Amino acid sequence: MQMLLPILRRQSWVRWLALGLLASLLSSCGYNEIQVKDEAVKASWSEVVNQYQRRADLVPNLVNTVKGYASHEQATLTEVINARAKATSITVTPETLNDPDAFKRFQQAQGELSGALSRLMAVSENYPNLKADGLFRDLQSQLEGTENRITVARNRYIQSVQDYNVYVRQFPNNLTAKMFGYGTKPNFTVDNEKAISTAPAVKF
Repeated sequence: MQMLLPILRRQSWVRWLALGLLASLLSSCGYNEIQVKDEAVKASWSEVVNQYQRRADLVPNLVNTVKGYASHEQATLTEVINARAKATSITVTPETLNDPDAFKRFQQAQGELSGALSRLMAVSENYPNLKADGLFRDLQSQLEGTENRITVARNRYIQSVQDYNVYVRQFPNNLTAKMFGYGTKPNFTVDNEKAISTAPAVKF
């Protein structure tokens, strides 16, 4: 038994040395930095989702207020209601960031809601009494502020994803990323790049 003790101690020492070497290799090949950048993407994504949810929460009150003055604009009101239902029915999780198809569906649904709200705002121009309503003006202010926050949150997400994607594609970080299953993440795309940096106009 006494003869085995030195061997066991040596094995323990070798094991700790191997673990230390592995930790050093992981650190030098970008593993820790990938974790930092991945968390930054998740945090910026959460803010995007929060702001979209804030906008969705404004829609019912907005629709009801407009309905009080423009009930015969049923087609436009229904379009907004349906677009909101579609946007809020999509389950959004951190895994969405690793699924380009799910990400695209989410982006498309939010785009449809943006379009429907824009058309609703255009309709409101025909109703002076609606534009003068205090609740409507308050909702206008909240919606405009939310659209601005959405734009800021989207821009931060875009920058975080660009930073992350460039990092995991660089050598030797790409080897570490591939080994641990960290691929590139999808980003927001629009036909008009200007739409990313400019908040949608909300005019009444």
